[in-house]
Amino acid sequence: MKQQGLKKWISEGGPYIWLNAGAVSVSVIMVVGLLLLIAVRGLGHFWPGRIASFAYTGADGTVEQVLGEFADHEVVPRARLGEADPRIPADQELVKRHLVKTGNRDFLGIDFRWVLGAGMGDITFPPEAITVERREWGNLYGYLVAVKRGGKSIADGAVPWQAMRRQVEETGAVFDTIRHIERDLIGGINYGMERLRLEARALELEHNDDPELRARIQADQADQQAQYDGHTAELAGLYAELNAATFVIRLADGTEHELPVAKVVRAYRPNEMTLPGKAGFYAAKLWEFVSDEPREANTEGGIFPAIFGTVLMVMIMAVLVTPFGVIAAVYLREYAKQGTLTQLIRIAVNNLAGVPSVVYGVFGLGFFVYFAGSNIDELFFAESLPAPTFGTPGLMWASLTLALLTVPVVIVSTEEGLTRVPRAIREGSLALGATKAETLWRTVLPMTASAMMTGLILAVARAAGEVAPLMLVGVVKLAPSLALDGNTPFLHLDRKFMHLGFHIYDVGFQSPNVEAARPLVYASAFLLVLIIVALNLTAIRIRNRLREKYRAAEQN
Repeated sequence: MKQQGLKKWISEGGPYIWLNAGAVSVSVIMVVGLLLLIAVRGLGHFWPGRIASFAYTGADGTVEQVLGEFADHEVVPRARLGEADPRIPADQELVKRHLVKTGNRDFLGIDFRWVLGAGMGDITFPPEAITVERREWGNLYGYLVAVKRGGKSIADGAVPWQAMRRQVEETGAVFDTIRHIERDLIGGINYGMERLRLEARALELEHNDDPELRARIQADQADQQAQYDGHTAELAGLYAELNAATFVIRLADGTEHELPVAKVVRAYRPNEMTLPGKAGFYAAKLWEFVSDEPREANTEGGIFPAIFGTVLMVMIMAVLVTPFGVIAAVYLREYAKQGTLTQLIRIAVNNLAGVPSVVYGVFGLGFFVYFAGSNIDELFFAESLPAPTFGTPGLMWASLTLALLTVPVVIVSTEEGLTRVPRAIREGSLALGATKAETLWRTVLPMTASAMMTGLILAVARAAGEVAPLMLVGVVKLAPSLALDGNTPFLHLDRKFMHLGFHIYDVGFQSPNVEAARPLVYASAFLLVLIIVALNLTAIRIRNRLREKYRAAEQN
């Protein structure tokens, strides 16, 4: 009886059902585990780490004081350390060592160092130790001695900390004002002056000597120059105010250094922070990461330009790829004669989906940039030559290249959707007097909308994570300005841009400070996954609404 039940279970496909369910479960667990690993490694970087202080005895017997954060630890075989070390007992085979972030790169030459547990003395966490985040040279660890303004001490002895926090806040506000003037106001003036120069150059090329046009251009240039001079005078006063404050800090080795407060992003005492204080600090750092610009060769600060560039490029790519993919699919399925040639075209489209992405990048560089872009410059931007406008990698060429990369996916998905529309619906529409074009536009395509969205979802998922082709057609390590701003024509398709995928590659493999960059690689990768998921969920929601809408129409 049991054997018959077992045979029936096998014949009904029970083992295969459980095998598939197990495979899906394992896959889900692996994906969730990977995301959790990335999240923990990346998002934990923004939590304020305590500053440890201890005496460290070197292999030669010298003793030094070390101040910094514990970043990692590992247990290694004694033989891996090389020569015999008197600090390690002779019978000890495994040795524990710690990775300490000592910061102070401008004084010590390195940010991180490995120390053996056998050489470490008693570890303390002094509450007066401070962490200073700087715009250059990374973190600074030490003890605050004094705060000065205009060369005169405004706080020393036992109470410099409150003065330090106040000066950091004031200089931060001045720095933001300076950045606004330089980037927004003066940047807009420089953009306008360049437009006027190109306009005057165009008149020369056209041999147009209209005195009214030239007088208007000269008047506009004089007005722009007057505004520029006013802003530069204002900047001179702001810079004098910015550089007035300094602070004196004592390092772990006892030396004291006077540094400008203007280079400080924030200063805090992590060892005396309460849990709510640490949570507030974490939220502020996380917000800075997603809303600010990078600094220190992309190993500090935020990644907002990369987020903005990724989303903008994907949106432009989606606008470009959808109509081309749908039109191609409609022609192949509805109008093309079904024969050998059509089958060959379908095979070619399917094969295009498997071409390495870097090949598309080379094609985009050769055709879009060097051929199409150069011709566009000669026809429409002759006044800018020899400086290229569209004859150089930029946002538009990157979007077109990725549209070309992902169009096979949209074509295949749309064709499958067209195939699923019942023939009876087409015949019923034609019987009611509609033309073939009206049937296609009013009946067939709306019912295929969910399949189109499926193709778009797959296209967006692939395009958002591509890096190789973008390195050739527009992405850069650091873009001086966003492709979307307040200057006419507002959306600058010719500009280069930052991309999260390339940012991860650059920080992870091109950064000179690997240990400092590693947490940001995890955090950026986690954010890229979240962006792709958000874009896909938006498209899936639209697809489901379209599917339910036309399913209800079919039932009625």
